[in-house]
This record gives sequence, C-alpha cells and structure tokens, in this order.
Amino acid sequence: MTVAADGREARTGYEVRTLFTEPVDAALVECRLETGRTHQIRVHLAAIGHPIVGDPRYRGARAKFPAPRTFLHAHRLSFDHPVSGERVTFDSPLPDDLAQVLARLS
Repeated sequence: MTVAADGREARTGYEVRTLFTEPVDAALVECRLETGRTHQIRVHLAAIGHPIVGDPRYRGARAKFPAPRTFLHAHRLSFDHPVSGERVTFDSPLPDDLAQVLARLS
C-alpha cells in the first residue's frame, strides 16, 4: 500500500490531540476516515512523515521507544445501521498495553 497519484482515492482527516517530547517526539492523533482503504491510516500518516508508533511495516518501529504493537485503536466507531438506517455508535477504551505506552510519554 502506498500513496500514488494514480491510486484509488482515499481521504483521512486528522487532529493532533497531544504533543509529546520525552522520551521521543510523538503525538496523539485522532483520525477520521472518509473512505475505507487497506492500511489507510498507516499509509497516510507515514506518507506525511509521521508513522504510527510500533508499526514495523510503515517505519513506525523505533528502537528508542519500543511498543508491543502498532499504536492504533478505534476508540469510537459510528455508522448507519443497514436495516433501520439509524446512526449507531460504539465506544471502546484504550487497551491496557497501549495505555502503558502512552503513560511513558510526556
């Protein structure tokens, strides 16, 4: 997967929630998908020079700041129910392993 001028359209909006400087420069980012492509968030953030912490495929694995896995979590998922058409939303707290990674940043 890559960003390419002749590739399929994919749009990801993002907002920086928190900036960190110790022990490495990092940011907590909230992304909003307008399309749904394979690895979309990972590819888009890596393409702008900000790969996801712990992502070995898209250059986010960092020897100076190891993570048990790619730091990617869907904290909220909303969609229109296919039968009723009603908007449904599901929330999910940050898993313990990722909360521990976040706690190491300041």
